[in-house]
Amino acid sequence: MKGVILAGGKGTRLEPFTKIINKHLLPVGSHPMIYWPIISLVRAGIEDILIITNEEDVNEFKTVFGNGKDLQARLSFAVQKESGGGIANAIKCAKDFIDDKFIVLLGDNLFDDDLKPYVEEYKGEKKGAKVLLKDVKDPERYGIAMLNESNHSIISITEKPKNPVSTFCVTGIYFYDKNVFDLIETLQPSSRGELEITDLNNLYICRNELKYNILKGWWQDAGTHKSLFEANKHFFDKETK
Repeated sequence: MKGVILAGGKGTRLEPFTKIINKHLLPVGSHPMIYWPIISLVRAGIEDILIITNEEDVNEFKTVFGNGKDLQARLSFAVQKESGGGIANAIKCAKDFIDDKFIVLLGDNLFDDDLKPYVEEYKGEKKGAKVLLKDVKDPERYGIAMLNESNHSIISITEKPKNPVSTFCVTGIYFYDKNVFDLIETLQPSSRGELEITDLNNLYICRNELKYNILKGWWQDAGTHKSLFEANKHFFDKETK
């Protein structure tokens, strides 16, 4: 099983820093932000990892991480040529890298859970996709899932709902089979001009093929100044201990 980390985008919420550096290379603890998802994959037994980023940033990632040998990983790099094309568009860039089931991480989603149990469980699934959820206090900020707890499937996902049906948000951790690339080709751009990840996941829901697990530990979307500060504090505390 292979891993894909999405590390593109403009990072406008973290300006002015992101005017000169890709946000995934900003420090979190004593490492660049993207170090943590790489290590999470390696610890789960996933060593073949593709990092998808902007054309102007590829060399910076290569300078910092090389081929991944120091992290016990085999890193490859790809460019999302359609800037602002959306998460589903970025996943499409991994088509030539993927030969079977795989896991996608958003590079600014940081967490403590061990991925290995979720990876092993997904390997046993015959088909379909899986997302990892987190119980949050402010569900109106996220894509929120309505759950069918009897068979561990998702009934619907609503982006930033005014009246949330649950408090379980979809984190930036996704498991897909190879069918995902055919499904991406059927997507239409949203009002933002992007191929939306929620639309992609809803296609799996329509096929009754979207399962879930719930993260038990700490999780943070480190895409804002406040959340980046909180992530730094969390990892500094962990490293100190």
